[in-house]
Amino acid sequence: MDPILQIQDHLNRRTFLKATGGMGMAALFSLLGSKIAFADSDSKHKRFGGLAGFPNFPAKANRVIYLHQSGAPSQMDLFDYKPKLANLRGQDLPDSIRNGQRLTGMTSGQKSFPVAPSIFKFAQHGKAGIWMSELWPHLSEIVDELCFVYSMETDAINHDPAITFFQTGSQLAGRPSMGAWLAYGLGTENQDLPAYVVMTSVGTGRKDDQPLYDRLWGSGFLPTEFQGVKLRNTGDPVLYLSDPHGVDRTTRRAMLNDLGKLNKLRLNLMGDPEISTRITQYELAFRMQASVPELLDISKEPAAVMEMYGPEVKKPGTYAFNCLLARRLAERGVRFVQLFHMGWDQHFNLPKAIAGQTYDTDQPTAALIKDLKQRGMLDDTLVVWGGEFGRTATITPAASPCLWRGAASRAGWLTERRTTTVTTSSRIR
Repeated sequence: MDPILQIQDHLNRRTFLKATGGMGMAALFSLLGSKIAFADSDSKHKRFGGLAGFPNFPAKANRVIYLHQSGAPSQMDLFDYKPKLANLRGQDLPDSIRNGQRLTGMTSGQKSFPVAPSIFKFAQHGKAGIWMSELWPHLSEIVDELCFVYSMETDAINHDPAITFFQTGSQLAGRPSMGAWLAYGLGTENQDLPAYVVMTSVGTGRKDDQPLYDRLWGSGFLPTEFQGVKLRNTGDPVLYLSDPHGVDRTTRRAMLNDLGKLNKLRLNLMGDPEISTRITQYELAFRMQASVPELLDISKEPAAVMEMYGPEVKKPGTYAFNCLLARRLAERGVRFVQLFHMGWDQHFNLPKAIAGQTYDTDQPTAALIKDLKQRGMLDDTLVVWGGEFGRTATITPAASPCLWRGAASRAGWLTERRTTTVTTSSRIR
């Protein structure tokens, strides 16, 4: 081996663990992950990989569908009803609200922060009388399935560190995403599909919205085997599903067998878990050549189900299409499904832009929850809806008459066992 590469390898943390004996080998084994099939504590679900003996308690949720609304939705225009703001219209935001919090570069030169209540109508829905905006005609019908949390906060005031914190628990990039942790700890129920799948869609609210980065569903310091597998929103969702012309499945299988033998020789020599990841991913890609086309074929979905998801469901890459795929992935044993819907960073012309976003998401989101429930899957599926932070009820005078919302605390909701939790900022009544 090249001497430079030898020095670099000795500095590699995983190689060091391998060389330190029993403890190192145990740590390396846990990183590599076992492909043995385990029975979960409730004996209902068979899983592959993950940590043996984990979880060590009866789990209520078996899978997660996370609907991330990228760009930070304005919660007081959606489901955080604040009627007293009408009495403060045009007044400067009280110092007690911001409490000395630093300003973003966008607002650092602003002299005043006039309060602006929502222009949308609110009404109470469901047995609990939850206040919902008129922008949610479909979600309002299933509001009793939702549980709202109004007390979440964040220190992040800019989108990149905020969304990184929300996905990984740190504002600094480099840590594993929550989906990667679940894949690492719990493994998968379906060897033919990834344990963690990501889909993205572009909203009608704002086309040039905040960008997304692959590190948001990355594995950080865990082996890359556990990172999210992204299904593309344009063209073929997965590239190279078909074998090259002249290569049949038998030939492909033989090629992978020989390649696997070479990689295992290298793994025994180097002890690098990334080589194990390479072997695993080659095998998964081979199986996905059969499983993904079946997943994407929605032609056999009942007409009533397609109608429930709305008119956009037949367009690949849309939020509605992704919601339907999320249900199909969940029922096929995928542990963590994450949708990123862009377009919520509405600094200007909020009334029109936010109406576009809710058009994209209202009906498909409600349909997903109803679809899971009618299939008996909502009892053990955790559905999460949220953005990287919420908004402050102020406007920028220069943007008048267009409405602009400043950044503040988080907004979102989640569901489990017919309970969906919505997290937003604390209320001002």
